[in-house]
Amino acid sequence: MAQVQRMSRLMVKTLRDDPADAETLNHKLLVRAGYVRRTAAGIWTWLPLGKKVYENIARVVREEMDAIGGQEVLLPALLPKEPYEASGRYEEYGDLLFRLKDRKGAEYLLGPTHEEIFTQVVKDQCSSYKDLPVILYQIQTKYRDEARPRAGVLRGREFQMKDSYSFDTTDEGLAESYALHRGAYQRIFERLGLDYRIVSAVAGAMGGSKSEEFLAPAPAGEDTFVDCPACDYAANTEAVTFALAPVDGSAHGPAEELDTPDTPTIETLAEHLGVPASATLKNLLVKVDGEIVAVGVPGDREVDLGKLGEHLAPAEVELVTAEDFEGRDDLVRGYVGPQGLDKVRYIADPRIAPGTAWITGANKRDTHAKNVVCGRDFEVDDYLDVVVVEEGDPCPNCGTGLKLDRAIEIGHIFQLGRKYADTFQLDVLGKEGKPVRVTMGSYGIGVSRAVAALAEQTADDKGLCWPKEVAPADVHVVAAGKALQTELALDVAEQLGAAGARVLVDDRAGVSPGVKFTDAELIGIPQILVAGRRSAEGVVELKDRRTGEREELTVAEAVARLTA
Repeated sequence: MAQVQRMSRLMVKTLRDDPADAETLNHKLLVRAGYVRRTAAGIWTWLPLGKKVYENIARVVREEMDAIGGQEVLLPALLPKEPYEASGRYEEYGDLLFRLKDRKGAEYLLGPTHEEIFTQVVKDQCSSYKDLPVILYQIQTKYRDEARPRAGVLRGREFQMKDSYSFDTTDEGLAESYALHRGAYQRIFERLGLDYRIVSAVAGAMGGSKSEEFLAPAPAGEDTFVDCPACDYAANTEAVTFALAPVDGSAHGPAEELDTPDTPTIETLAEHLGVPASATLKNLLVKVDGEIVAVGVPGDREVDLGKLGEHLAPAEVELVTAEDFEGRDDLVRGYVGPQGLDKVRYIADPRIAPGTAWITGANKRDTHAKNVVCGRDFEVDDYLDVVVVEEGDPCPNCGTGLKLDRAIEIGHIFQLGRKYADTFQLDVLGKEGKPVRVTMGSYGIGVSRAVAALAEQTADDKGLCWPKEVAPADVHVVAAGKALQTELALDVAEQLGAAGARVLVDDRAGVSPGVKFTDAELIGIPQILVAGRRSAEGVVELKDRRTGEREELTVAEAVARLTA
């Protein structure tokens, strides 16, 4: 028998107005409908209705992970620092890491992710190739010290996540484990009712090679991704590539210096010369682990510092300051050009292809140069895709203009390879009797983020509107007010519960029908059953929360319909 929950006994307090600090739809509605409560910045309490939605999502995740052979474990959230020092991530995470000491002075951290600890577990438990492959997973609270927690449960300092890890002896085995997870994620998000895209991504601090994100398009999303309207290409903007296409630069005349007083910016230079910004070469100076590096992009484009940082990780990338120009006669602020930068590493976007000619700084104050040809007048040390992607940039697959969209990251899968196995010397005895280095995959789903993503994607102007799989109940029974209506509402709720339905029944005394109807729409359970004006006849009204369609049915018909 399914549970019947009476609202007269349920700890739920709905609000008519949005919280003053709420900017996103999920933040507004989850608080107003009584699903969550803010405890501190980026820290949330899951109230009874919210906990039900969260657990329903976790149940779907568990079912699909178990179906691919995953074994659930639970690792501690409080972790010693030494494994993270060994992998280098104790420093790489920087201020995002919660660090603490016990009373004896030993240093710990609150786990942001658990690759290191899972690797140690398998090293301890598995010694032979016969013990592999194995997939382990957990649903655990993670911690990251976000500088600006926002968007309710979408970006918190404490959040709930499913992280799983595959361990194989071969690269082919890793590819199979990766494919198993990819398929499981597709089934999970389809069961949850999420609209999602699978996009190419970069591994970042996780390390490894192949990486894909599962994104839920939503205006509140913090990720920007591109998709092609003409083919199946989709990618996180940090993973978009531009093909290097050398051209014949022999027709360009020799480089020629130009008198360009007071033109230290691309805008002032383009206006002074009467040329488009795209004809100029922008050279941004950054420091990579303290060493000055120049980054060249077309003058009408911006350098994506996040993208640059991903390419150069784990090195630290920061912008130069005025002090960095002191004692550097080869670097003239506002007039830097790649020609003659013998002491500086030069990185360029592929748009700065061999044979292309540019107007750029002449490394003299108030002076620029034209006809500066890549490959003739300067060389590029490294080509990296570093520009901010724009709407209309060519698709790497077919050349069609790309579209930009906002989305919430709800899942991420990585082929880690042997990064962590190398760190912790994770070997097993192979078929030939020799040690074999294990290869790993890492796979995450944001369980609490999925709650927020569903709220963003499915809500309407009346409130939340949950898919049945995750809703806190199947049916919301509303007693319109009078004793007879309340009696009928409780009776039909018990019948529905006995037939296996999950039921929330609004039996609150002294609450007007209007408030009850408003709360039912705000709470967002898929079916609303009203015991109203025809209660004496044993007739109730069934309303579909999403479509708004209404139908009058007898109690028997309603029970049969809702439990079919």
